[in-house]
Amino acid sequence: MGVPGDWKGIRLKKKNKHISIRIDEDILKKFHYVARYEDRSASGQIMHLINSCIREFEEKYGEVDLAEEKK
Repeated sequence: MGVPGDWKGIRLKKKNKHISIRIDEDILKKFHYVARYEDRSASGQIMHLINSCIREFEEKYGEVDLAEEKK
């Protein structure tokens, strides 16, 4: 059967997107501190926070319909 993202034994890449932000240097240093404290990379911490935000939103308002969003 394989794992999600596999197709006939070939590992398929997800279509990850890239974003960038401007951030105050002290805030960035604190963010890296928190990420290390929680044993995550900065990218992993950002993904954790984004996923938490989406999960909380959807618990309150229902699942986001991506098909509707594309209109």
